[in-house]
Amino acid sequence: MDEKPKRPRGFAAMSPEKRKAIASRGGLSVPKEKRSFSQSRDLASRAGRDGGLNVEPEKRAFRKDPELASAAGRKGGLASRRGPDDGTDPVSQA
Repeated sequence: MDEKPKRPRGFAAMSPEKRKAIASRGGLSVPKEKRSFSQSRDLASRAGRDGGLNVEPEKRAFRKDPELASAAGRKGGLASRRGPDDGTDPVSQA
């Protein structure tokens, strides 16, 4: 029996540009006021902390790479200063 070679399907068959365009719209389908983390900084903080604690200490990227942690902090600081209707993305600009 001849088997056809498997062809990529779905996201695997798309160009990287198309995948990125689709992924960038990910959170836009839910209004900002209905996103639980946008309503509660405490909830978001706890979730991030809990997620980080579920990773073994020796596998935590920021612990291994202080420069990576520093760059992430700078990007976060820029993002937090961005105005709500600004439309710019400082994370991709940094």
